[in-house]
Amino acid sequence: MAEVGDENTPLLKNDTPGEPPPNYNDAVSQNVTVPPIAPNELPPPYTPQGGLPMINCKVCQALINIEGKTNQHVIKCTVCNEATPIKAAPPGKQYVRCPCNCLLICRSGAAKIACPRQQCKRIIHLGNPVPMVTVRAPGSARFVCAYCTQVFVFNQGSALLARCPYCRRVSTAGNSSVRVRAWIYLIAGLIFLGAGIGVTVGTYELASETGGIYVAWIGAFISGVLFLIRAGYLFSIRMSEYAPPQ
Repeated sequence: MAEVGDENTPLLKNDTPGEPPPNYNDAVSQNVTVPPIAPNELPPPYTPQGGLPMINCKVCQALINIEGKTNQHVIKCTVCNEATPIKAAPPGKQYVRCPCNCLLICRSGAAKIACPRQQCKRIIHLGNPVPMVTVRAPGSARFVCAYCTQVFVFNQGSALLARCPYCRRVSTAGNSSVRVRAWIYLIAGLIFLGAGIGVTVGTYELASETGGIYVAWIGAFISGVLFLIRAGYLFSIRMSEYAPPQ
């Protein structure tokens, strides 16, 4: 991180040093105006055919594997050695990309920051980002993940359960119908178990003469157990709440 006055901590910690970025021309103006990186400009993680969560570097567009690193806010590209954000900036902070490609983070209300690189040392004046209009699909809304608290967009008409693109965990997206379905499974499971017990008690003496009664017993108990397992799974899923309006 870098900010005029008191913030000089690097964004990437405990990383093995790679090749330093190329030298920059001193003739370039040391005072530049750069708009902050808006949250909707962050590259969304996606999973290719290999099954590994990947993201595109914002500098060289190379693919970066983010497996096991989704708890970080930024990640270092192994090709260009520059940092790319994979999460929105912490509350009250914003990302800024220096013309030398150094990723900086500063207070949201900061007017200017200084690049910490020895070969750059630019003073960056923060301009207002260009307003962008986001067109969402009908029925989609923004939700705060119940597990990692990241904001994602989900179409409620497409499925009952939503998978967060950041932590890959499943939650209900502000939809109470999942809880209703869980209660239905619970009641159905209890009914099947009760019916299985009743049939077992009522036909215990006939079972030795009619072998098909055993099939009815087993079918009732298995159905009841499966319904109860499904109900327990749905009850254990957390609910992702609607994100506040931007």
